[in-house]
Amino acid sequence: MYKVFLVEDEIVAREGIRDNVNWKSAGFEFCGEAPDGEIALPLIEAAQPDVLITDIKMPFMDGLQLSKIIREHMPWVKIIILSGHDEFDYARTAVKIGVTEYMLKPASAKDLQNVLQRVAVSLDQERMERENLKRLRDQVEDNLALLREKFLLRLVMGGVSSSEAIEQSQQLGLNIVAKYYMVALIKIELCQSAQPFDYHEYERVESLVSGLVGTHPDVLLTKKDMEELVLLIKGDSIEQLEQEGLFLADLTKRKVEEETTCKLAIGMGDIQQRLGDIHHSFTGALVRVKGQEEESLPSSPGGEANQVGLLKLDQSALESYLKLGSVLDFDGFFDSILRSIGEVSLRSYLVKHYVFMDVVLTTAQFVSDLGGNIDDVIPDIHDVERLLVNVKTIDQIREEMRRIFTGALAFRNNQVSRERTMAVHQAKAYIENHFTNPELLLSKVAAQVNLSPSHFSVVFSHETGETFKDYLTRIRIGRAKELLRTTNLKCAEVAYQCGYNDPHYFSYIFKKNTGLSPLRYRVQP
Repeated sequence: MYKVFLVEDEIVAREGIRDNVNWKSAGFEFCGEAPDGEIALPLIEAAQPDVLITDIKMPFMDGLQLSKIIREHMPWVKIIILSGHDEFDYARTAVKIGVTEYMLKPASAKDLQNVLQRVAVSLDQERMERENLKRLRDQVEDNLALLREKFLLRLVMGGVSSSEAIEQSQQLGLNIVAKYYMVALIKIELCQSAQPFDYHEYERVESLVSGLVGTHPDVLLTKKDMEELVLLIKGDSIEQLEQEGLFLADLTKRKVEEETTCKLAIGMGDIQQRLGDIHHSFTGALVRVKGQEEESLPSSPGGEANQVGLLKLDQSALESYLKLGSVLDFDGFFDSILRSIGEVSLRSYLVKHYVFMDVVLTTAQFVSDLGGNIDDVIPDIHDVERLLVNVKTIDQIREEMRRIFTGALAFRNNQVSRERTMAVHQAKAYIENHFTNPELLLSKVAAQVNLSPSHFSVVFSHETGETFKDYLTRIRIGRAKELLRTTNLKCAEVAYQCGYNDPHYFSYIFKKNTGLSPLRYRVQP
């Protein structure tokens, strides 16, 4: 079902729409309401409705202002305007904003239901179009991925010339030009030789390897067959390529053997300087894999490959800093937890990339757990490759990591403030709808926003500048003033309609807040 949110300042009208429209039959779920646009905004952001129904004339923020903001920040939301004004200017403004429907009051439940059914048809069509477009994009992406795999396999096996390779790689969106090349062949085997063939385990291994190299611009992955994966690794120097190849091989082997029931044999080919000679590197990798008699990398112990163990981040320390630390603590945190890892990472781009991605993923998970989007908190977080190009010293690593953590800590602090603000907005809306109930207590409102009474009391006072009791009294007295001026209700009836079941106590409170008794207030000019 689609979700609909209602904004209407008149309680009777709002409750009439909410209670009399058969939302389900129109294909909708009623997900929230508010008395004005200002209170509605954070509630709409939290509810993420598909349709907004709003009155035009409301205090604090009217329906047109609200619609304009929603159109800018949530453009997919369909907007239905309810207006008591059959004026051209209102309608013209609504059209400019992009309002879906413009209905004149009084609108019956049946009329509104008919409009909702039309909107539901439009939403259905848009959803179908999005799904079709996504399906087409997925098909194109799958075909492109398959073409890239076939091209890379032909390249490493010597099935394409250098000029053809450059031309075809450009067409496929691959950058294969580099100073040096090396091929690594990964042979996947089940740990138990008697174990039957397990397609899903082989698929898991491929997924893990793809995850390790997928974002690295200098490592290209293809598949020779179900049991063999091929990596084409590029580099600017022989030393760099050797270090990165060994590091990647050790990291891949450890990751796969920790998380699957498979073991790996990895062969590294000789480094080549020309595209046309890449197949020699592949041949060398193939020979080394077949020549391995035990589960070890083709490298000497104690070399670069063994540095993976030194690059394990202290996840508990990292998570503790994100939860409890401050920007002022960062230098001490970096020196004690990250400096040694950062110094090792400077020896190789691939190692540096691995360390930064570990930090980024932990930070992204922290932000996500708080309900945030890492793209909003740190906008260039997914462009790690560009970010790392100019990071060549430990001080530069420190500053880039400081920027990542500063963004996450600022979001954490703002999130707490935002949650408090939203809780107070929700509490105000609840008070607005229930202030006529004499039994409305702080504890009941606190329960509505999932806070303890004591915590809610502190938060409400901090956000509004007045106590819950003073705020409730102000709302009730404001309503009493309105009734005394616009109706002939007796003072006792006014008291009952404003949440006071004792007329004498109402008179006392009214005079205390206005300086006049209810009768004197009514007759004063």
